[in-house]
Amino acid sequence: MNTTALTEKDRALVQAAQSIIEKLYTYEKHHIGCALRTKEGKVYTGVHVEANVGRITVCAEAMTLGKALSEGETEFTAIAAVRHPGPDEEDRTIKVVAPCGMCRELLSDYCPGIEVIIPMGDDLAKCAVEELLPLKYNRE
Repeated sequence: MNTTALTEKDRALVQAAQSIIEKLYTYEKHHIGCALRTKEGKVYTGVHVEANVGRITVCAEAMTLGKALSEGETEFTAIAAVRHPGPDEEDRTIKVVAPCGMCRELLSDYCPGIEVIIPMGDDLAKCAVEELLPLKYNRE
């Protein structure tokens, strides 16, 4: 996988994701926060929406992308998602998480070339969403 180091803007994006989940964390409702940066540098944030019926849960990446798209944004450069630990977890650190498969598909559809911030060993790195979704389904 081709990865690159994070810039200060990328670290600020991670911090924005951490800030939104620190603010809105609710046990069994919201435990993932996300931050998405546009080509112009505007940052959108959001949280995932948990449902008792798992199929209708909406990921933070999808919520955040939908928020940005609803505001007319169409060009994106980077995204980061973080997970808040549950109340019974000993490690209280909010950590970067990689997007799930459905979010990888969604991001590759709406944000081709976007860089995704992911955990890489004990550090963070970023890669193009296409690196996370090889052999993407194509309708053609």
